[in-house]
Amino acid sequence: MQKRSLTIAGHRTSLALEPEFWAALADIAGARSSSLAALVADIDRARGERNLASACRLAVLDYLRNRSAKLQPAG
Repeated sequence: MQKRSLTIAGHRTSLALEPEFWAALADIAGARSSSLAALVADIDRARGERNLASACRLAVLDYLRNRSAKLQPAG
């Protein structure tokens, strides 16, 4: 696990994720021309009752599923 500190909605918070998830989040942020902190802030706003680490992992999964679906041939 890697722990990083981020500022989200004006508050500092620490988030612990596996290195692979940090790398995937960085890739997603780059694809969106966004910073990692901005991406995590977006995830935080949409997470509901789920904890932030889980919400980040699920956001990566959702992104990869959607990207994979776009690569599938129609039919």
